[in-house]
Amino acid sequence: MPEDRRVAGDRVSVLAGWKDLAVREDRVGIHPGDPILLSPDFRIDEVLTWYLCRSSFARLAPETKRNYTDDYCLFFDFLWGRGRWWSEASADDLWDFEDWRTRSPRNPWKIGGARWNRGLAALARLYEWAVQREYMLVNPVLMRSVVGRNGEPVLVPRARAKNARTSEVRWLTPRAFRRWVDVGLRGCDADGLAAAGWAGRLADRNAAFANLLFSSGMRLAEGASLLTVEVPHLQLEGGRYYAGRLARAVTKSKRARTFYASSVVVGEIEGYVESSRARVVRRAQAMGRYDDLPMRLVTHQSGRHRRLLHWRDRNGMVGRIPLTEATVDERMSLFTEGPDGPEPLWLWLNESGLPLRPASWEGVFRSANERCETVLSPVLSQPPFCTPHMARHSFALVMLVVLNHVMDRRMGLTPEERRDFRLLYGDPWRMVQDLLGHAQLETTKHIYLAPVADLQLRSLLADYVPAGGPVSEEELATLFTRLARESEGIQDLDEQLVTQ
Repeated sequence: MPEDRRVAGDRVSVLAGWKDLAVREDRVGIHPGDPILLSPDFRIDEVLTWYLCRSSFARLAPETKRNYTDDYCLFFDFLWGRGRWWSEASADDLWDFEDWRTRSPRNPWKIGGARWNRGLAALARLYEWAVQREYMLVNPVLMRSVVGRNGEPVLVPRARAKNARTSEVRWLTPRAFRRWVDVGLRGCDADGLAAAGWAGRLADRNAAFANLLFSSGMRLAEGASLLTVEVPHLQLEGGRYYAGRLARAVTKSKRARTFYASSVVVGEIEGYVESSRARVVRRAQAMGRYDDLPMRLVTHQSGRHRRLLHWRDRNGMVGRIPLTEATVDERMSLFTEGPDGPEPLWLWLNESGLPLRPASWEGVFRSANERCETVLSPVLSQPPFCTPHMARHSFALVMLVVLNHVMDRRMGLTPEERRDFRLLYGDPWRMVQDLLGHAQLETTKHIYLAPVADLQLRSLLADYVPAGGPVSEEELATLFTRLARESEGIQDLDEQLVTQ
């Protein structure tokens, strides 16, 4: 259980006499955030708990652990309906489960190939561990050998779906995304004006976060776990984009990388920090919400090339941690001394002044989608919708188009000069790959940028001739409109009113 959600034993009678529960959990290797599963008859399986808390599963990213745990619950419930325990699963059980999840007409919530493969990967990890530890004799996840990227043999589950080319990937053009933010997060009406009676809470926070993802291409967990000390600050003549660094511990690849955010977005974040964030911090301080929290108070920083955060906890213990090594949970416990007491270093706070958990942003985006559907359905045939990962997809699409334009138009490169430029700096595909932090260029091309991977982007740009001088936002909007019209999955504003 997360530290900040633990309940004192004297408040819940069933916990009476268990005030040392945290110590007992730590002694057996159960840490805050570790999942504990209950069977339908309220039993806890010791072996399964050992896997969830003490195997390599415990070192997965928090979002991956949460997703895999959901997958385990679904399969275990399926087995329970057959009178089987998780460790009694057979290959036939798995094939029947695959049929029910992906094809059975009895299942009103069938899933696609990509979603099935994620759950299959979770089960393969569990049952491989169980067989290696001799808790099971036979792995119900049958494997087969395929040729890997580099020609080496690789074992993959036989039940792996071949149609995993995700059809759920969607993109938004810049103007469609702006409309989604204005209506869904800022509370504007269909005409772009402030809606009467709008009582959106922390609208500046929500808009700044969404714009940050769209501007930088960060993943949800990366942007959601930023500390205030990691955000660039506006400067006089600072340019249109500001650079920052994502810590190794919060990236999916576990490699630190540079991100770029537009000056407009950096200004929005600064506005949020100075207004609604400062307000909820002051309120939390006045109500004593930080008084009993387990915290590490950062006393100072050191190091130029490797920033170290020096901290002191409530028991007087002192320590230090490299900023790039601070995990999500550690970041949520970091505070700094402000003029009126401790303040969280975690950038995004909820209304109580406490760190907003990364998973909570999904609900913010869902609410925004519902509002766009309600407000824009009368005037748009297809109101825009967005998820945190769609903002990342859209960033990749925008950057590829803009980088190609810069190389072909602004620089006026001939084919020979363009080839030399690629040798020196790399082509736009690889630039976008680096910005996204992808290990494989194929991921960038075939998933994130599928709309233009199948199109001749250079031909598209060659047909597009601006009136002269620097390209304007309106001219780029025309280019994106054409791209949306010729590709599947790109949302744009169709500007076509639905008949009243």
